Amino acid sequence: MKFGQVADPSVIDFTIPPTPQESLILLQQNRQHTPMEVYVGCAKWNKNDLKGFYPRGTKDELAYYSTQFNAIELNATFYNSPSKAQVETWKNKTPEGFKFFPKIPQSISHFGRLLNSDEKVNTFVDSTVLFEEKLGMAFLQLIDNFKPKDFDRLESFLKNFPKGYPLAVEVRNEEWFSPSVAERFYALLKETNKTNVLVDTAGRRDMMHMRLTTPTAFVRYVGANHPSDYTRLDEWIETIVEWKEAGLQQLYFFIHQNIEVESPLLAAHFIEKLNKTIGTDLNIPKKPVDAKSNSTPTLF
Repeated sequence: MKFGQVADPSVIDFTIPPTPQESLILLQQNRQHTPMEVYVGCAKWNKNDLKGFYPRGTKDELAYYSTQFNAIELNATFYNSPSKAQVETWKNKTPEGFKFFPKIPQSISHFGRLLNSDEKVNTFVDSTVLFEEKLGMAFLQLIDNFKPKDFDRLESFLKNFPKGYPLAVEVRNEEWFSPSVAERFYALLKETNKTNVLVDTAGRRDMMHMRLTTPTAFVRYVGANHPSDYTRLDEWIETIVEWKEAGLQQLYFFIHQNIEVESPLLAAHFIEKLNKTIGTDLNIPKKPVDAKSNSTPTLF
């Protein structure tokens, strides 16, 4: 994932901004007496991207991936809306408790720019609802040059999106984060019950707005292939503790890297810290057995 990449990560201030009071109030108002749901995963399960993650001889990458993680940010659906048969195949390869977070196809978000999208949206929804209990939340990522001048187009899209289908929204153009525009955008997300995506990446610190519009935190963490990636994740643990105490209901946290091979390494570090800090019991991804030895799998 090249978005937000910088030549020298050491010059970036990666400090996580404080959570706005509006976000904490929203969590407190929606507090429930149920355990917080936590799903952590990578963006892909492709062996070519996650080299070294799979044991030798692994024949089905998704089947193995889903024994190590409880979620996947399903970027594959960005390129082509999946067929119903494809969704059923993916679903049946994964264990109970696993969830998919499919990305809205680019034919809707990028090429079509949300125009004349009803048929394409319905096709996408009709297929992906077949994930059933394994459907986490889809997310709409708008193209970088989609600007607030088309606010009405986004508003119409969100208000007409199929009711009851969970959706998160990621805007990228810098103009969305000017104060007056941002407040209007956050109000729209709250009105339509859509989750605001948080993106933590080196070159776009403005996307670390820390504004929650539902009791769900959908975080897309982009490492910089730099030692600071680990300390950044440690700071995220502190923020998650604050949100949990305020009443966060769901945490969806997806880890990317510019060089994706390191994503499972970061995820294992993050999950281990999360388990120790907030008491979750997520599986910690393991390193595959070296075929030349008799050793058992060990932590990354």
